[in-house]
Amino acid sequence: MTLADFLFTVLGAGALAAAVLPRLVAGRPLSMPLVFLACGAVLQLLPTPLPEIDLVRDRVWVEHLTEICLIVSLMGAGLALNRPFGLRRWRAPWRLIGITMPLTIAATGLLAWWLLDWPPAAALLLAAVLAPTDPVLASEVRVGEPTDSEHDEDEVRFALTSEAGLNDGLAFPVVMAAIALTAAAGTGLSGGWVGHWLLVDVLYGCVIGVLAGLVVGKLLGWLFFRAGRQAVRLSEHREGFVALAATFLSYGVTELAHGYGFLAVFVTACRVRAAERDHGYHTVLHDFVEQVERLLTAGLLFLLGVCVAQGALADLTWRGAAVGLLVLLVVRPLTGWVAQFGTAAGPRERLVTAFFGIRGIGSLFYLAHALGTEGFHVPAGELWAVVAFTVLASVVLHGVTASPVISRLDRLRLIRARGRPRTGRTPNEDEVANERL
Repeated sequence: MTLADFLFTVLGAGALAAAVLPRLVAGRPLSMPLVFLACGAVLQLLPTPLPEIDLVRDRVWVEHLTEICLIVSLMGAGLALNRPFGLRRWRAPWRLIGITMPLTIAATGLLAWWLLDWPPAAALLLAAVLAPTDPVLASEVRVGEPTDSEHDEDEVRFALTSEAGLNDGLAFPVVMAAIALTAAAGTGLSGGWVGHWLLVDVLYGCVIGVLAGLVVGKLLGWLFFRAGRQAVRLSEHREGFVALAATFLSYGVTELAHGYGFLAVFVTACRVRAAERDHGYHTVLHDFVEQVERLLTAGLLFLLGVCVAQGALADLTWRGAAVGLLVLLVVRPLTGWVAQFGTAAGPRERLVTAFFGIRGIGSLFYLAHALGTEGFHVPAGELWAVVAFTVLASVVLHGVTASPVISRLDRLRLIRARGRPRTGRTPNEDEVANERL
């Protein structure tokens, strides 16, 4: 048996499993990412000819594979959101971004500095890497496919989906701060880098990301729905792969202008969605992106399982594991809960939103990207071990709990909606989703 023949077999079986598993595990204490992670680990332990994967040596491959998966997922998240953009309508994600994310960064950085005794730049890098929630592994807790209603998204799914779409781009300035800090430490620690960081890495990068996303999204919205010639009005032809064109175009243009491409892709998707909110073409685009994302996610989680079984956690200490678990079980739940006071969500919904701060592919990308620029005076294997462990723990913890918890909330909403007087008719989806728990 050659390696190529074995890999073809694994790829085919994995693609079939990615099509079947989401329906098999629906409502159960299991998730597709968790299954593929376990399969990768099990296959590595068997006498199979799997290639050796080294996160330190193969950093470039890790960066680009996770990068592609992230931008595809961000496009899918933006296309799925039915709720129009607005300060009041998006109050929950604004608070999660403006309160939860900075508090999480501060708390994680302090934990790494105190428990791991890492230098400030490495502690800040770990905080930045673990700050964003993940749009890739959150399929059980994010909104479904696009619909023609603005009110059929419950607060939990909407908050988690929009938060993940936004914070994957907004974590980049903090990663750049860690890179700048370690560079400054090598030349005699000073605050001279702060002004350049604020002007270029924060202001310029974010503004260009948003503007590029708006411009590309507006142009694509015109091309999809309003072009004068039917031959170029792409919504008439219902070709889903156009979503990939939109994803790569928005990301590439923004990165060429030195803006944040993740932010641009999500903004582009939201702008395309707003161009003709009720059009069925959004479903075609979203479904294609979701299928591609599912395949990429299955492959990456399988490889992560292989990597863990091959010893990726060899450099993990109990202190590193403690930091990862504290981020998932203490830091995110507390900061997520605090941020939601004043939002429309009820107490149960605030608790669930605070708990499901899933860490995943985004953390792997940011660490791979940062390690390609500077040394952080901490062994790369140790950094990878802490981040990989946190992602692994998140996949297990949230993968086991997501479906039962979300299903429980859905049942409670339906029961409460049915209990309200409605002149004999059954509640519709909008009325059920807008019940507060």
